[in-house]
Amino acid sequence: MRATVGDRLIVEGTYGPGNRREGLVVQVEHTDGTPPYLVRWLDDGRQSLVFPGPDARIVPRSQCERR
Repeated sequence: MRATVGDRLIVEGTYGPGNRREGLVVQVEHTDGTPPYLVRWLDDGRQSLVFPGPDARIVPRSQCERR
């Protein structure tokens, strides 16, 4: 998984409906774009350092701007 600042991180919940979280990548720790990422969650505005698991995916900033 690789991300850049401005990409969206989508985490699909595995324990029932409504557990999906979406956040904005605000900092990437490694120059090659690998985790961890500092993410600002869109639902509550909090920030956290995230090591994404297999239930996560990155949506590039360019795809987010087209919405």
